[in-house]
Amino acid sequence: MSDDINPKRELSMGSGLGYFLATARNVLAARMDRAVEPLGLTSSQIGVVLLLWYGHARTPFEMSRALSYDTGSMTRMLDRLEKKGFVRRQRSDVDRRVVELALTAQGEEAARQLPALIDAVLSEQLRGFSADDVATLVRLLQRFIANDPQAEPICAGDRCGGVDGNPQ
Repeated sequence: MSDDINPKRELSMGSGLGYFLATARNVLAARMDRAVEPLGLTSSQIGVVLLLWYGHARTPFEMSRALSYDTGSMTRMLDRLEKKGFVRRQRSDVDRRVVELALTAQGEEAARQLPALIDAVLSEQLRGFSADDVATLVRLLQRFIANDPQAEPICAGDRCGGVDGNPQ
């Protein structure tokens, strides 16, 4: 930890870094929920759809690891997405013990629309930020995430296509 940060300092609920990180996440999730609601998705579910679309995960286990969900929560999310018609589960042809995930036609159509919706939400949320501000924010968040030795970011280094983390 840096010398200029005093871990024993008493933090108020409304002024600490943790508060701002959690609030920023909540604000973005609420805004994203409103944007993807017409598709029949929630902000929590778009990660599953996009990971399948971009081929970053193909099994419930891989999905759980990529999104940092416990397996029970992931099973419930996949149940909801399957019931809504976005994903399907199927046994692997190679290993029948393995369940593989795939997008349905409806899931693929949603996945095609998501990047533009996400870009619109982020553009609105970052209104007033310069390109340098955004680049600095991304770099700082990457460093913040990298400080956890167990973190396995989906988008890191060469795997990030653009400054916003979307594949190009």
